[in-house]
Amino acid sequence: MKIALLVLLGLLLGALGGAALGIGAGLAWVEIFKTTSFEGYSAMLVFFTFMPLGAAIGGIGGGLLFGVIAIRDAEIAIEREPARRRDR
Repeated sequence: MKIALLVLLGLLLGALGGAALGIGAGLAWVEIFKTTSFEGYSAMLVFFTFMPLGAAIGGIGGGLLFGVIAIRDAEIAIEREPARRRDR
């Protein structure tokens, strides 16, 4: 259950971060390639192309990253099992 919750948290945080980076990449694209702003074309390009792509890539990446971290954490023994007594 802990692993699934961490994967969902990674998905959410990754999607938010990816969307923000997608907006930044889209704005950079518009400035570098001098995309026209006629009838809001450049804004539609940024918010309907770059933002969803960034959110999807970030969500998948964040989910995988948090999942791997959670699985590795589950493999580490936090508590030692008590030593067994010898039957004599």
